[in-house]
Amino acid sequence: MAAPTSDKLILPQYRRDPEGTHPPMNSAHYRSTELRHPKQQLLLLPQMLTEVTGPLLGPGRLGEHDNDLTVQHEGEPIGQRIIVHGRLLDGDGRPIPDSLIEIWQANASGRYRHIGDQWPGPLDPNFTGVGRTLTDSNGHYEFTTIKPGAYPWKNHDNAWRPAHIHFSVFGHAFTQRLVTQMYFPDDPLFFQDPIYNSVPDEKARQRMISKFDMNRTTDHWALGFEFDIVVRGREASVFEEEEDED
Repeated sequence: MAAPTSDKLILPQYRRDPEGTHPPMNSAHYRSTELRHPKQQLLLLPQMLTEVTGPLLGPGRLGEHDNDLTVQHEGEPIGQRIIVHGRLLDGDGRPIPDSLIEIWQANASGRYRHIGDQWPGPLDPNFTGVGRTLTDSNGHYEFTTIKPGAYPWKNHDNAWRPAHIHFSVFGHAFTQRLVTQMYFPDDPLFFQDPIYNSVPDEKARQRMISKFDMNRTTDHWALGFEFDIVVRGREASVFEEEEDED
C-alpha cells in the first residue's frame, strides 16, 4: 500500500523550558538587564524548514588548534594552564555527539581581547581567549586553556566578576544554540556576583561550578576541571536567555 500523502510539511517542534528553569530576563541586582530585557511579551514564531535543518556546524569549521588556546600564537600565554573537559548530555543522560562547543574567556589578568575592555589588566599577546571543538561519539569534549582571572565591572560598588568561561553549545540547527557560564570551585566572589545569584535555584547554581579533577590533572603541565553540560530535564545546566558580553 502506498504511503499517505499530505500537502503540509510536518516539522519538528522544540519543547519550551518550564517556567523558572532559567534566570529572569530582568534581574534587579544585575543592572544591565534593565536596559536589555524585553518590555513586551515574547511571540513564539513558527519554525520553518530553514530553522530546523542545516547547515551543519561540523568538522569543516574547526582549525588544528581550536581546542588548545595555549598554542594558537608564537609564544606561550601567561597563567595557570588548565584542562577543561566534560560531556554534553540530553535530559535522559544520553550523550550528544558531533555538537559544536565554543568557549570565550578573559586572560589570566581578567582582561578580554576586546575593544570594549579597557580596564588596566595587562593584555597577553599570546592569548586570544576563544576556542571551539566537536563532541565525540560519547558526547565528550576537551579544551586546554589558561585559568581566567577575575575582572572589575561597573554593576555596583567595587564589583568584580568571579573567574569564569563562557560556553556556547550548538545542535544541528541555528535555533538550537545554548549559552552558559562555567565557574571554578570555592571562588570567594560568588556572594556578590549578581549573574551567578540571578539563578533562583541553589542546586542549579551549583551545576554552573566545575569540579576539580585530580585524575585529569597532568603532572608538571596542567590542572584538570570537569564540567558536564545537560541540555534538558531536572539536571539541566543553566542557560542565558540571550547573548551577553559580560
